[in-house]
Amino acid sequence: MTHSDHPRPLQSRASGPLTGKVRVPGDKSISHRALILGALAVGETRISGLLEGEDVLNTAKSMQALGARVERTGDFAWSVNGVGVAGFAAPKAALDFGNSGTGCRLVMGAVAGCPISAIFDGDASLRSRPMRRILDPLEKMGAKVISGGEGGRLPLTLRGARDPLPITYTTPVASAQIKSAVLLAGLAAPGTTTVIETEASRDHTELMLKHFGADISSAREGVHGRRITLKGQPELHGATVVVPADPSSAAFPVVAALIVEGSDVVLSDVMTNPLRTGLFTTLREMGASIEESEARGDAGEPMAKLRVRASKLRGVEVPPERAPSMIDEYLVLAVAASFAEGTTIMRGLHELRVKESDRLEATAAMLRVNGVKVEISGDDLIVEGRGHVPGGGTVATHMDHRIAMSALVMGCASDQPVTVDDTAFIATSFPDFIPMMRSLGAEFS
Repeated sequence: MTHSDHPRPLQSRASGPLTGKVRVPGDKSISHRALILGALAVGETRISGLLEGEDVLNTAKSMQALGARVERTGDFAWSVNGVGVAGFAAPKAALDFGNSGTGCRLVMGAVAGCPISAIFDGDASLRSRPMRRILDPLEKMGAKVISGGEGGRLPLTLRGARDPLPITYTTPVASAQIKSAVLLAGLAAPGTTTVIETEASRDHTELMLKHFGADISSAREGVHGRRITLKGQPELHGATVVVPADPSSAAFPVVAALIVEGSDVVLSDVMTNPLRTGLFTTLREMGASIEESEARGDAGEPMAKLRVRASKLRGVEVPPERAPSMIDEYLVLAVAASFAEGTTIMRGLHELRVKESDRLEATAAMLRVNGVKVEISGDDLIVEGRGHVPGGGTVATHMDHRIAMSALVMGCASDQPVTVDDTAFIATSFPDFIPMMRSLGAEFS
């Protein structure tokens, strides 16, 4: 299956300058975690700016099914009354996460520390994605997989540990999902749970656990790694969470503004956590005009206003150690690289092969069908930028929202229109992407 049951094709063509001020949706990573930790806390958690895309709404439904009271109180405003650490009740039906690997994997961690069984399921795309590297450490903590597909694929039944064990676990790859699952399970274990990363991944779970009252610390491990230590069985307390604008969503209007001549776009409240801003760092190295102002923070997460103006970009080499801070943004970076002058080499992209699709191959295909010279060498993506993109191709999205949005951004400045075979899955992360881009001046039809 390569597209939705009711595909929504769309064409993007070159536009005049993109201008205006927008706020992209709330950060998906923070939204998932605010709901889950609110459900594991005692008392009420109030969340504002929540991303109301399908992925996050499925996490909200799962928290309700596990016994928390979750209510929408206004536009992007939600209230969660939690059940306390290890307090989840067995759900009456399967937990359906749709297309969301993040929601599914984090909730697996939270369920693993509770003496209940739950069925985890999702759409055809999520069912194809392996869960084994999440399940391995959870089984070391006492959880057990009762049934599931090859490689831990969904649908899967997980039985949580009655007496969860604290562990010291070294993640096999830099993965915030693995780390977060272990830490969420570790909340219910006595003693200390430790996660060691040889390369630091996003630290949203650590920052939010601290915001909710957990005793958690992080220290440098080696050259690029971190050692995270969590004391188990805390009483988490309800908290107020302001969700910053998602830098992964901001990536699309940012790149569009850079490649469309004469553009000048302002984005408000964008998260500037350094473990999430690898794309902005890379774009600046390529010559991008991206200015920050009005910096502030909430729940440990910094945010700022970004002003982005059209820029002449040049090819660069992106080091592999930057990958964890921009793993979701390589697709749209490849679009920027296509419009740059010279070669851009993106190294160490093996994690792209286990996302919603094989994003490494899908990104290369998106560029090739639109006349861009691109090569995959091992886990490296090499894009030959010529300052313009011929366009004229039809992009197969493979049910992947980021491929769809990246291709539409490409069409905003290509010589010929770019057609996307299906935009239905954009709603999983950025429901208002198409109207927002049109409000800036993008030509989608």
